[in-house]
Amino acid sequence: MTRKNPATPASPAPKAAVKRAAVKKAAQPSAAVKTTAAKKQAAPRPKLAAAAGPAPASAPASAPAASASAAPAAPAADFGAGLGEMWSTLAGLQIPPQALSELQSNYLKQATELWNSSLPALGAGMGAMFGAAGGEAAPAAPAKPKSLGDRRFASEAWTANPASSFLAQLYLLNARTLQQMADKLEGEAKTRERIRFAVQQFVDAAAPSNYLALNPEAQKLALETQGESIAKGMQLLWADIQRGHLSQTDESAFEVGRNVATSEGAVVFENDFFQLIEYKPLTATVHERPFLLVPPCINKYYILDLQPENSLIRYAVEQGHRVFVLSWRNPDASCAAWTWDEVIENAPIKAIEVVQDISGAEQIDTLGFCVGGTILATALAVLAARGQQPASSLTLLTTLIDFSSNGVLDLFIDEAMVKMREMSLGDKSMGNPKGPALLKGQELATTFSFLRPNDLVWNYVVGNYLKGEAPPAFDLLYWNGDSTNMAGPMYCWYLRHTYLQNELKIPGRLTVCGEKLDLGLIEAPVYIYGSREDHIVPWDAAYRSTQVFKGPKRFVLGASGHIAGVINPPAKGKRSHWLGKTAALPATSEQWFEGAAEHPGSWWTDWAAWLAGHAGRQVAAPKGPGNRRYPVIEPAPGRYVKQKA
Repeated sequence: MTRKNPATPASPAPKAAVKRAAVKKAAQPSAAVKTTAAKKQAAPRPKLAAAAGPAPASAPASAPAASASAAPAAPAADFGAGLGEMWSTLAGLQIPPQALSELQSNYLKQATELWNSSLPALGAGMGAMFGAAGGEAAPAAPAKPKSLGDRRFASEAWTANPASSFLAQLYLLNARTLQQMADKLEGEAKTRERIRFAVQQFVDAAAPSNYLALNPEAQKLALETQGESIAKGMQLLWADIQRGHLSQTDESAFEVGRNVATSEGAVVFENDFFQLIEYKPLTATVHERPFLLVPPCINKYYILDLQPENSLIRYAVEQGHRVFVLSWRNPDASCAAWTWDEVIENAPIKAIEVVQDISGAEQIDTLGFCVGGTILATALAVLAARGQQPASSLTLLTTLIDFSSNGVLDLFIDEAMVKMREMSLGDKSMGNPKGPALLKGQELATTFSFLRPNDLVWNYVVGNYLKGEAPPAFDLLYWNGDSTNMAGPMYCWYLRHTYLQNELKIPGRLTVCGEKLDLGLIEAPVYIYGSREDHIVPWDAAYRSTQVFKGPKRFVLGASGHIAGVINPPAKGKRSHWLGKTAALPATSEQWFEGAAEHPGSWWTDWAAWLAGHAGRQVAAPKGPGNRRYPVIEPAPGRYVKQKA
């Protein structure tokens, strides 16, 4: 076997990926908002994925090739058509006159009440300032103001300063009114959601707490430290500029293999796409069928192995499984041309083959997390089309299979956006005259951060730069900032055929690795998990997988979000999960939830019992990792996971 050590990728440029719609800033809603009595009819949206009918046939191999200059013409035309459609839907948006009038009336009423209630405090403050200067007695101070009900303004400095308190309350009033205006818009549903998202981004960015000149808490700290907090904040800002991203944790406190990703194991196989890690057993006997985990390729695998006490990998080893994990290579420029087919054939399918060879088992248990689950399911469908059923079981954690409705991420996906990505990141067949390029990891990380801007962006802007407080060490946020690149053609294929056209669930619609895909051909029983507060894979989207697979299925709903819901070890005794009272899996998630019961604690114990039922009898644990054909290459966690984007 030839061992390859991929070159270290270049540092990514610190560019935000989120495109914000322009929103006009105003102190109050303008009466000049144009409304019409007759609602404009938006142009009909083209059907991008027909529910039935064969996929368009590819051009014959003998067809004459177009000239290089004319090649991008069709993609460019499609891109222009997509933009035209977007503008037509924007033009069709309007606020009904009655709703607008009501919003304006309510705003003026609340603004007047705010001014009248704040005036005594403002007057007392001014009187105290000028009275003290003129030797006059200051007027009696008004009653202590109430809490503003927003954690950004929770400090006493906001309520103790009448001007700051008034400013914060005025901001909250304006924010509510802008959001109400966005809610009242009439027009195409997806465009309305985009406007709401853009308004929310603007509102969060415009908070007075984000600016030193308007933040009394940061100003007070600067005075108390004689400017040291500002100096420290500038140092942290400069360090982040050099680092290329906003720091969310003390990154110097962690090192992969030293205090994160520390479960003992060895790399037993590697190729250009991944390293395969086999973990050392912690029990005298193990189940006869090994267990392969496929993590998402847009993050690194050690979210499943942060610390011994919350490691899903270690938990599986402790349960008597012979555990293997696919550790993705962090793509560099030499990997920019990878396609979806190449990744499926050379990563999960190859990993399954190697695990079968090392263990001697014909069937193995498998798990996919997030997009790792989509990749794993695709690989198993390819193998099923080839007459192979290597999986004894399939676990899908917060995974999308049916992409018909995917929450906030849907806002970014339409024909124009996908075509733009194909023309900038895809290969020449996708209309990119320059050839394939990488999607930088920092761009993806920034996009996900701006899905929760107050928690993952502005909170750190205020703490790091305005207050000069270095963020504390937190292993989860260290992993979150350890971003990975993606090959452009692979990413573009994924966007178009899943999020945009939702073709993965349709039998025979897609051809991958030369095989027509039909997920219904996968015979393995499937354990499907969703997180109730997940904003990346909404739990109802995860539930829809139950309607795609044909074999035995079990669905479990956990509390919390995309990561915290999954990483919930039983020993912590945290959160809860929901199980169906019967084995029935009705057509909708709402119907299932009506018949489900809540159980305290982690869902891991339910899953462990289910997995054990498919893992086979107990056999003696292996004496060492790998075998003669696949000897140990290096200790876990290996080189690939340490590569930086």
